[in-house]
Amino acid sequence: MTVDISELVTLRSNRPEAIAEAAARRTRRPLLNTSGRLMIVAADHPARGALGAGGRSMAMANRADLLDRLCLALSRPGVDGVLATADILDDLLLLGALDGKVVLGSMNRGGLQGARFELDDRFTGHRPEDIERLGFDAGKLLLRIDYDDPGSLTTMESTARAIDAMAARRLPVFVEPFLSHRTPAGKVVNDLSAEAVTKSIAIASGLGGTSAYTWLKVPVTENPDDMAEVMATSTLPAVLLGGEVGGSAEEQAGAYEKWRGALRLPTVRGLVVGRSLLYPADGDVAAAVDTAVGLL
Repeated sequence: MTVDISELVTLRSNRPEAIAEAAARRTRRPLLNTSGRLMIVAADHPARGALGAGGRSMAMANRADLLDRLCLALSRPGVDGVLATADILDDLLLLGALDGKVVLGSMNRGGLQGARFELDDRFTGHRPEDIERLGFDAGKLLLRIDYDDPGSLTTMESTARAIDAMAARRLPVFVEPFLSHRTPAGKVVNDLSAEAVTKSIAIASGLGGTSAYTWLKVPVTENPDDMAEVMATSTLPAVLLGGEVGGSAEEQAGAYEKWRGALRLPTVRGLVVGRSLLYPADGDVAAAVDTAVGLL
C-alpha cells in the first residue's frame, strides 16, 4: 500500500466523523488467537518526541513513510496487531488496515524524551473510556521509576488508577515497567540488570485494586540467561518489548537471539516490537517482521 496523504487530509478535513465510523465497523477478534501467542507492532514513539531509529535521529518523522511501513507490517502473516497513539490509529482506521487486528491504545506519552519532566509521565494519550468507545482491544502504559525523582510517584499513582479503570471495563492493559536513573548529563537510562528488572516487575504487578486484566511488557535483561529467574517474579502474562536496536545487521540478529530464548518461558506470550522491525538495518520490513513472527 502507498499512503496518499492528500486523501487522508481531505477526509480528515471534510468528514472527521469518518474515524469513529471506521472504528464502529472494524472487524474485531479475540486478544489471543488459537496459538495463544501475540505479535504486536509498536509505533507509539513519535508522540513522546522519540523519532530516532537505527541511527537516524528523525527516521519516524515522515508520517506517510511510517504508515506505509505499518501497513506492510500488518499485512504479514502472523502479525496480530498494532500499538500506537490516537493520531496513528486514526490514520490506520481510515486506511482500513485494522480489520481483524488487535489494537492497543497508548495511554501515557507525557514524559517527553529529554525533558526535565520526563519521569513525570502524565496520561496524555488514550483514556480507558476512549479505548472502550472506539472498540479497541487493550491499552498500554509506560512506568519508569527513578528512586531519586519525585515525579515517578505521580506516574505510579496514575498508573494504578488507570489499571483500575481498565479493569472496570474488562479491558487488558499492558504495563511496561523499568527502574530508571539519570546520567550526570541528565539523560534517562533504563536499568536492564536482572535485579532491576525483577524489582520493576514486582512493583508493576502489585499496582491497582486487581491484576486480573494486567499484562506486563518487559525487556530482555542485559544477560539473557537471567530471564528465567526474572520472569519467575510474577504470574502475570507478559510480552517482550523490542527496545532500541542498533543499526547493524549483527545487532539486529543479536536481538532476535535474545527474544528467541525468552519466548520459551512460561509467562511470556509474545512480542511487541517497533523500530527494529519497521526500520531494519537492511530496509526490508517484510523480512524483519517475518523473522520475528518465526520466533513465536
